[in-house]
Amino acid sequence: MSNPVNEPAIILSTISKSYGSKEAVVDLSLDIPRGELFAFLGPNGAGKTTTIKMIVGLLQPNSGYVRVCGHAIGLDGLAAKAQMAYVPDQPFLYDKLTGREFLYFVAEMYGLTTERRDAMLDKLIAQLDMSEFLDQLTENYSHGMKQRVVLASALLHHPAVLVIDEPMVGLDPRTIRVVKDLFVDLVGNGGTIFMSTHILEIAEAVADRIGIIHEGRLITVGSLEQLRAQAQREHSLEEIFLRLTEVNDV
Repeated sequence: MSNPVNEPAIILSTISKSYGSKEAVVDLSLDIPRGELFAFLGPNGAGKTTTIKMIVGLLQPNSGYVRVCGHAIGLDGLAAKAQMAYVPDQPFLYDKLTGREFLYFVAEMYGLTTERRDAMLDKLIAQLDMSEFLDQLTENYSHGMKQRVVLASALLHHPAVLVIDEPMVGLDPRTIRVVKDLFVDLVGNGGTIFMSTHILEIAEAVADRIGIIHEGRLITVGSLEQLRAQAQREHSLEEIFLRLTEVNDV
């Protein structure tokens, strides 16, 4: 039996998920080591969000298994979720709470002391420029405001694993830069990020490794240089992505 402390932060072992006759994810195996920012790319409908939902325990695979931080999702899910944060592609907040009340609620769920909560919150409010709206009811927030609060809630307890689906949607260029810096800081301090994104430039700029899923199947994994070699081109990630998905359509 492996030591959970030494095993990868995320293990996906031949996971598959079908919806009726539709195969959303097929025999996907992937290890994400601790301290890595992994970008997960694929066309619409490729299986990215289904994979993410299996990682965080919102869906159970039809076969295979998922482990996060040494704990099996579905068997020991609460222990995994205590060390994990999840940001979906559509941010959800409670309309009748202010942003600050929502963040206090999240801090209480994770058992943060008042001192630690306030120290982290002060830092995140400044970094994500939330002071002007944080004490307003969230029902009045724009998408970008909601996204910033949800990102803050995910980072508040300094998770060991951050799973995030389309993190930059609705954010202005300055906030995108800040979020990239926050991600780099989390990984630099030993955290792990599994990030799905349509913005290829973001993956190109910050990812240690990149995986491309197409029609439910993982078609390649590697560093940007390795993907360039596989695509036999010295071009942008966008061109590599298009080349690899075209090859698998043939």
